Amino acid sequence: MNPLLEVDALSVRLPVGGELRTVLRDVSFALDRGSALGLVGESGSGKSMTVRTIARLLPEGADVRGGVRFDGAEVFALRGDALRAYRAKDVAMIFQDARAHTNPVRTIGDFLTEALRTNDRMPKPAALRRAGDLLAEVGIADPERRLRQFPHELSGGLLQRVMIAAAVAARPRLVLADEPTTALDVTTQAEVMAILGRMRREFGMAMLFITHDLELAGAVCDETIVLYAGQVMERQASARLHEDPLHPYTAALVQARPEIGRRVERLPAIAGHPTTAYEAPDGCAFAPRCHVAQPECRESVPALLRIGSSETRCVRMPGLRGRTGPREYAGPASNEEIQP
Repeated sequence: MNPLLEVDALSVRLPVGGELRTVLRDVSFALDRGSALGLVGESGSGKSMTVRTIARLLPEGADVRGGVRFDGAEVFALRGDALRAYRAKDVAMIFQDARAHTNPVRTIGDFLTEALRTNDRMPKPAALRRAGDLLAEVGIADPERRLRQFPHELSGGLLQRVMIAAAVAARPRLVLADEPTTALDVTTQAEVMAILGRMRREFGMAMLFITHDLELAGAVCDETIVLYAGQVMERQASARLHEDPLHPYTAALVQARPEIGRRVERLPAIAGHPTTAYEAPDGCAFAPRCHVAQPECRESVPALLRIGSSETRCVRMPGLRGRTGPREYAGPASNEEIQP
């Protein structure tokens, strides 16, 4: 079966101050139907830009190279009705800041029924009933009263549930979740993620989930992609990412995460500052911050060694440190070198 979503060598440049600046470099991955894939990395790594490119929400003048295919169709070739159907029916996006993406002078009922009335030609009474059912599905009590309220009358957790209700209204096949739990307390975060998980199971939706939280990505997603400076550093099963990182950057992120069962005086920090794609130097973008970088890393991207069917390891990193500490590196399963 073909993947639901295929991103192939995607590179994006955006116009800034009269010049084009790179924000994504050769990003490639695939997402199967019904599965969840996490995108993690520091600010500026290209996570949000990746999902905005998939949703065709780029500013005018953007230069896009490579391909994005949804169910076999080239997304950037969609026009007119096909593009509207893609955005309205196939793909839904949950934005990071719910308050910034709801109209403060319109009620929650207006927000939820707009798409139902426009796309499905649903009469207003039927749309309001459907909107009330959606609020009930995401765990909001007294939906009739909530439909009459304005966004400022709802807490952050309730408003994020409204955003989820709007996203799943059309039962999309793919949900793009851009840090949907930012600024929520841990209890509300758990409730929101439980709702998303239940929706995925009930409706068979795939999800591309952006987060800064490696632990959350591990709990929610089947696999996790690590991005840095607009490039994919590695992709692994989420359950293995903490114990067996394959790239120095991932290992550094894992070591910087606090653990409840481990007491340390000071958490390790990655030296330097995050690098955006347009600031990235020649060679390996992580080289200026990498403790195992060699002079040649600054001139060209190190080859990766294939150690499994899809896993690769940076040849500069003979023994990575995951949660279990340093490991003895037995070498790759084969000596085949591949280009990242």
